[in-house]
Amino acid sequence: MILAANQPYFAPFPGFFAKAALADVLVILDTVQFPRGTTWVSRNRFKGPQGPLWVTVPVWKKGLGLQRIRDVRICHEGPWAAKLLETFRHAYQNAPWFREHMAVWEQVLEARFERLADLDLALIRHLMDVLGLETRLVLLSGLGIEATGHDLLVEICRRLGADTFLAQEGARGFLQPDPFLEAGLELRFFRPPSPVYPQLWGDFAGNLSAFDLAWCCGPKSGEILVKSTPPIR
Repeated sequence: MILAANQPYFAPFPGFFAKAALADVLVILDTVQFPRGTTWVSRNRFKGPQGPLWVTVPVWKKGLGLQRIRDVRICHEGPWAAKLLETFRHAYQNAPWFREHMAVWEQVLEARFERLADLDLALIRHLMDVLGLETRLVLLSGLGIEATGHDLLVEICRRLGADTFLAQEGARGFLQPDPFLEAGLELRFFRPPSPVYPQLWGDFAGNLSAFDLAWCCGPKSGEILVKSTPPIR
């Protein structure tokens, strides 16, 4: 069984879902430390008339010190959600599948999730449905594992009965193979794809949120993702 793991990114890019597609189980690392500074957990790129644009979910950080991702709360002060929806309407109202996916954004934001991880998971699950992925999602918070670093990844594999851990190619430089080999695990890598597809607003921009793919390509999005994903090494 192939297992992969990732932080719960906000409206992730296609490479996140390519990793899920290549794995049998994707563990969402919701109990690891929320990164300081900018992070994909609370922001991502979309595309507007002037090119790529950043969308960020405001969260409470001041005075809270280090937080686990699952403990990070959304700051609902101010009209950020209304502004986000207006940004999407301006950028994607001419996309072929605008209404279908805009309705999801409206529902998710209307729910006013208290925690960022819950918002991220709602969007991740929607995009997995759109892309036709049946990979099992498991929350790290439900496994009761307190290890860190390589020990954490190895223990996750043991707990869920995996024999292979899958990581992106960029992790090859800091993932040490010995802990995995000693545990009888195979460590394999893949290169996240950057699928090319018809987009709005001029020249193609890669590695945007997978919602850009979904808005522009609808039911063909999953096929486009699969065809662009290179094999595991």
